[in-house]
Amino acid sequence: MFESPLKTVKVLKSRSESHEELHEMETVLPRRSGDREKKKKKMKQQKHKREKRADSVPETCTEELPVTVSKERRTGEKCSVTRADDPIVRGIFKIEKKSCDVVLTATRLIWTQIQPETPTGEPDSHKQEEHLELREVFAVKVKKRRSIGQQMGGTLLGLTLFCCVRKGLKLKDKALHLNNMSADHCQVWFTHLKEILNGYRDRPKSLKVFVNPTSHRKEAYQLYRDDVAPLFKLADIKADVTVTQRKGHALSVLKECKLNEYDGVVVVGGDGSVAEVAHGLLLRAQMDAGRDTDSIFTPVRAALPLGVIPAGNHQAVDVCSFSSQGHLLRFGFSAMFGFGGRTLALAERHRWMPPTQRREFALVRTLAKLKPEDCEVSFLPLKQAQGTIQEPKCREPVRDIGRRASEEDEAWQTVQGLFLNISIMAIPCICSMAPRGLAPTTRLDNGSMALIAVGNASKSEFIKHLKRYSSVNNQFSFRFVETHSVQAVKLRPRFQGSWADEPSEENAEFDSKHRPIISSEGTYPWNIDGDLLEVPSELLIRVHPELITLFGVNVEETEESLIKCSCI
Repeated sequence: MFESPLKTVKVLKSRSESHEELHEMETVLPRRSGDREKKKKKMKQQKHKREKRADSVPETCTEELPVTVSKERRTGEKCSVTRADDPIVRGIFKIEKKSCDVVLTATRLIWTQIQPETPTGEPDSHKQEEHLELREVFAVKVKKRRSIGQQMGGTLLGLTLFCCVRKGLKLKDKALHLNNMSADHCQVWFTHLKEILNGYRDRPKSLKVFVNPTSHRKEAYQLYRDDVAPLFKLADIKADVTVTQRKGHALSVLKECKLNEYDGVVVVGGDGSVAEVAHGLLLRAQMDAGRDTDSIFTPVRAALPLGVIPAGNHQAVDVCSFSSQGHLLRFGFSAMFGFGGRTLALAERHRWMPPTQRREFALVRTLAKLKPEDCEVSFLPLKQAQGTIQEPKCREPVRDIGRRASEEDEAWQTVQGLFLNISIMAIPCICSMAPRGLAPTTRLDNGSMALIAVGNASKSEFIKHLKRYSSVNNQFSFRFVETHSVQAVKLRPRFQGSWADEPSEENAEFDSKHRPIISSEGTYPWNIDGDLLEVPSELLIRVHPELITLFGVNVEETEESLIKCSCI
């Protein structure tokens, strides 16, 4: 559903010398030594005193700056800032073993390598200026050298900036080292950098984290502990972690916890965990707003952003509401009825099997007994003008689609017949099994759902349709497949005895063809974001534009992951 691969960040390797934050600058005293060799070495270094000062730049710079540096550009000198590109502080650091003139503005860190004079006595006019956007910096730390076993103190080396830079469609991490051994100099720069970074209000300071220990081959908690938690600590983010013990645990916590103490909620888990937390956030928002969930209502947006690994940006996402007989059942992103629901229901009744084995078993067994569903599908299409779909504008007010539909009944379209599978999705559902997405015609925030109705067909034709999802070919080019961009869908099953259940192990000779897969109460299995939901009658599905916000860039553009989607 949401591809969010968790990777080991390379910049953590540099934390061996950069893991102590400079809240208050401690004075770095010179080491006392009577060693004659050290004294000789010190005497030899005195003849290079001018070069040494050019590199380390003491806090009070009284000597002449190099020719290539203007006299007004004094180290640690504060400038009157009137624009975003005006310099705040200026100084000299070593970057990649080269002395550089460094300038800090409100938005950028700019540096230029200090070049020696040309033979003509003029400064080099071909100097290359480099810069780093401060929006890409998520932490600044003091860099110190410590001996083995030393926990505190150490020799000051300078500052380290930890960054996350966007290159193409990917995010790359890196660390920029600003080397300068002057304590006062580093303190001035550290203070200014921290003030700028703390000024980004959209960055979280406190997060509620839910970890599903059974996800990612039961390595989710280790993944969080080794890869995610160090990043949170590096970025000064406080994390309140809950390791879920059962299905619905995160939902119960979200109903009771004080959400005003957090800046966001993060999930480490699979599609089911993300869907449960999203439902919990939205349900809590309706409770806090006093909404009556036993009626057709206009939902309010979630109060907090939802994410897997925060990236500093926000991405609005459409959400579906699922209601039956006037009662809200849950919020979610995707739903499947027919083959998708029957396969999941069969897999859930064989939970004693390993996850991969039971999914494969259910898929093969359901295909072997493939039968269509007799149902009635009504949908409210998006407005069309001159053959093009007019998508809702971003950030428009949430609309009450149920009330609007009652006023415009003539806009609803109804189809009756036999269907092998019906999918309703508000997001593309991109994953390794479907690189183009299960619903490639929709987007995360375009205010619409994709209705994909697979009519009755032979088993071989249906298998060809399924295989198309894993290729670049169009999976909807079959004559028995219809797609629509819709705002609301009503699905009402007309006959409940078309599917046969699996025979029980206790009575293998029982004729399963006479026993339906549905329960005795007459419910129908739905696959909602990989979770089984049994609905007794008609199900109403509505899309609510941008009802929740995700941490991170547009997930549709992320690189392909090895994580498999659980929708099928």
